[in-house]
Amino acid sequence: MSRRKFLKTSALGVGGILLAKCVSGAEDKNIVEEKVVAKTTNKPIVISTWNHGLAANNTAWEILSTGGNALDAVEAGVRVTESDAKNRSVGLGGNPDREGKVTLDACIMNHENECGAVAFLQDIEHPISVARKVMEDTPHVMLVGKGAYDFAIEKGFEHKDLLTPEAKADWIKWKESEAQKKPEINSENHDTIGMLAMDADGNISGSCTTSGWAYKLHGRVGDSPIIGAGLFVDNEVGGACATGMGEAVIRIAGSATVVELMRQGRSPKEACKEAVERIIKKHKDIKGLQVGFLAINKNGEVGGHSVYAGFNYAQKDNATEEMKDAAYEMEW
Repeated sequence: MSRRKFLKTSALGVGGILLAKCVSGAEDKNIVEEKVVAKTTNKPIVISTWNHGLAANNTAWEILSTGGNALDAVEAGVRVTESDAKNRSVGLGGNPDREGKVTLDACIMNHENECGAVAFLQDIEHPISVARKVMEDTPHVMLVGKGAYDFAIEKGFEHKDLLTPEAKADWIKWKESEAQKKPEINSENHDTIGMLAMDADGNISGSCTTSGWAYKLHGRVGDSPIIGAGLFVDNEVGGACATGMGEAVIRIAGSATVVELMRQGRSPKEACKEAVERIIKKHKDIKGLQVGFLAINKNGEVGGHSVYAGFNYAQKDNATEEMKDAAYEMEW
C-alpha cells in the first residue's frame, strides 16, 4: 500500500471512529434525556373543567392511584357529575331545552384513538357510559336520539326522568321571561364537564358530558359529543377538551386544534391560548361568547385558557389537589 493511500485510508478510518463516537454519544444523550423525561413526567394525573371537577377528580383518582387505567378513571369521574341533581349543566337535574326536555350529549376517547359518543339522548342518567358501550360494542362512533336511547336500554341502562322539580320550575320561569330570546352562556352556565387523565403507564384518555345549552332549540347538539371538537386525545402528544359555546368550538375543531398545536411544540397553555385567539378571530361578534380549553401533554403538563374571565379547572395528582383559574383574553 502506498504512503498516500495508507494516510487516506487511515484518515477515513479515524473519521469513521470519531463519527461513530459522535453518533453513539448522541444516542447516549437521547437515552439520558428520555430517562430524565420519564422521571419528571407528572403521572398519574387527572384534570377536569369547573368546580364540579373536584368531586369528579376524587373518584377518578381512586382508580388512578391504585394502578387503574385512564379510561376507567375518566368514565367513573364524570359519572359523579352526571348524577349530581344540583348541577344544572350535566345529566340528572340539567336544564332542559325550550320544550322542557333534558337532552344529553357525551363522548369518550382512549389512548388507542378508539372513541364513542351519544347525542340528543333522553331519559338515561349516564350518557358517558352509553358512549363507552358505543365505542366497545359497535363498529360506530356516534349514536343519536331514539337510536341511542334504544341501544342504551338494550345494554341494560334504566329509563329515568331527568327533569327535576327545581329545573322544571326554572324552565317555566324562563318561558315567561324575555330571556328566552337568547339564553346566555357565561361563567354561571358552564354547560359541560370535560375530563382528561394520564395513568401510571403514561396512557391518556378523556371524557366529556353535558346537558347542553340551557333552553336550546329542541334537537340542538353542541361540541361535547363531537370527537375533535369537545374532546380529542392523541397518546403520542396529549389531550384536550372544551367548554362554553359549542358552536364556536365546532367551527375551529377546537380540541383537535389544541392537540395539533401541542404536536407542533406548544405547551398546553400556549396551545389553549392560540385556539382561543383563533375563536376570537373567526367570529365577528364575540359578545357573551365564552369558550374555554383545557389540555394536558405527555409530560403531565397542564394548561387552560378562555375567551372571558371565569373559567377554572380542577387538578389532582400526587402533589396537587386544587382549583386553578385559567388565563383569559378579556373581562366580561
